[in-house]
Amino acid sequence: MSNKIYENIGLMIPDILLPKKGTDMSKWATVACDQFTSQPDYWEETERCTNGATSTYNLMLPEIYLNCDDADDRIANINKTMTSYLKDGILTKHESSMILLERTTPISPVRTGIVVALDLEKYDFRKGSDSLIRATEGTVIERIPPRMKIRKNADIEMPHIMILIDDPGRTVVEPIAKKAKSGSFECVYDFDMIQNGGHIKGYKISDESVCDNMADALAKLASKEVFTKKYDLTEDLAPLLFAVGDGNHSLASAKCHWDEVKASGANMDHPARFALCEIVNVHDSGILFEPIHRVLFGIDVELFTDSLTEYFGDKATCVYGGAGTFEEAYTSEEFGKFHVIPFCSPKGNGIIYIDSSVHTLAVGAIQMYIDDYLTKNPSVTVDYVHGDDVTRTLGISENNMGILLPKMDKNDLFLTVIKNGSLPRKTFSMGEAFEKRYYIECREIR
Repeated sequence: MSNKIYENIGLMIPDILLPKKGTDMSKWATVACDQFTSQPDYWEETERCTNGATSTYNLMLPEIYLNCDDADDRIANINKTMTSYLKDGILTKHESSMILLERTTPISPVRTGIVVALDLEKYDFRKGSDSLIRATEGTVIERIPPRMKIRKNADIEMPHIMILIDDPGRTVVEPIAKKAKSGSFECVYDFDMIQNGGHIKGYKISDESVCDNMADALAKLASKEVFTKKYDLTEDLAPLLFAVGDGNHSLASAKCHWDEVKASGANMDHPARFALCEIVNVHDSGILFEPIHRVLFGIDVELFTDSLTEYFGDKATCVYGGAGTFEEAYTSEEFGKFHVIPFCSPKGNGIIYIDSSVHTLAVGAIQMYIDDYLTKNPSVTVDYVHGDDVTRTLGISENNMGILLPKMDKNDLFLTVIKNGSLPRKTFSMGEAFEKRYYIECREIR
């Protein structure tokens, strides 16, 4: 592996694979596999849109199908298709290159990111980690093996991983974006994405001086002096440079896969040591934090709400009635002393109140209870859903319940992770489901 590696910040300038010229890019790009997990109609439409085309849909397994009887057959077909795309010249290699991308969606401004590869030796998803690359949410170990199964025999990887940097001075991504606008780089794709995904434009960057300048800016952000001053820290804490914004479990799976490859005797320059990611400044105007709601399936709503007091004692209560909206919740006289959490169900709407002393975040408080309830009631399942409307539609269906959660201020993310560690899982989402990263760039990992 001869690609330039910046060891101090765990970053590599990778060889990136893109479809050959003439490929219909609108059919090539498809949304991240972990989206729309309770909406089979979305994926059926994706399959219809890409049928017969060269597409990343043929290279991934939507998580809605992870537990299907034919999952193993699907994975085998994915691996065969990856091999054929490489063998048949469908993918073109862009050596030692980054991709600067500009993404717009119907509801958010331009988001600018840079696709690079990060060193998994600099990443640790375990609780209490102080690695340079860190998870932002708690990792559910049980979710890793199915993803590793897909990666184990895969020739290539496609990232939906988005890595955040805290760069208020806009020293890393933005100078490169400015050069791109001046015509300094080759545009390698420019197209509208299917299913309301918006528009995306990508520039190839292979100029070593541009890469060096970016790495220098990242190294400055990672310096102990800058890090300590920025967050006004009195403790001696290890710098956090890269926070995983989207794709926590995908990056964790890549890490576990690399650990297995390494244990088998592979050299430290094996391509599986690195993972392709998109780096974005958390201060980018296109980064909008949205809440991730909960929908419970096969649930006795009254038992769920009645059991609140058994679990929390006098620190929680539930009130039925009203619209079950945030507007209603935030005007409640209890707001501030309690987390106020609206819910909807076929039995009616209402608000759950949980004392703020239970957890600093509403999502943390309710997730504790949901986890306990699911353990005691194994027939009940939960899904993590984007969008108020989708949550309400699913929540009022028979034997379901929708729980709506507030959004997190993106400016609080880094300091919270630095001081308190990973957030409760599924605390925030960077945009709505259709705004998530679409698979475009690939990289060989075998």
